Amino acid sequence: MVKEFNSIIKDKIILVTGGTGSVGQALVEKIIKFGAKKVVIFSNDENGLYEMESDFSNNSKIQYVIGDIRDYDAVSSIVKDIDIIFHAAALKHVDRCESNPFEAVTVNIMGARNIIKSAIYEKVKKVIFISTDKAVNPFGVMGATKLLAEKLISA
Repeated sequence: MVKEFNSIIKDKIILVTGGTGSVGQALVEKIIKFGAKKVVIFSNDENGLYEMESDFSNNSKIQYVIGDIRDYDAVSSIVKDIDIIFHAAALKHVDRCESNPFEAVTVNIMGARNIIKSAIYEKVKKVIFISTDKAVNPFGVMGATKLLAEKLISA
């Protein structure tokens, strides 16, 4: 598995959406370790970007970009020249999605759609979507929105 990941990542330009989240940060650490040429971290969390920049000691291979996946223009501009996208940006807290279903739809579904459209237009080689076990037989908003995003990615 490690060898496969290394061959996928080495010398590539990688975009990680939601790169300041727990999954995003773990991905960035692995991507750097496996020799990516450049990593673009795209997040709407300004403070998280600032903290990551400090944590990674201003690593010259990392670019920090503030933006929102719901903004198609921002997404399409950041996807240019990217080889691989790891799409980890999402609303992932079940209770927050239940109390804010419209936000969950716009982030988890429309955000995924923006990533997909931009990736197709810019001919990105791979898009890897980070989902959740709650998308299997969903009974809540979060699981349902992640399942729909999975369906969009698959299509």
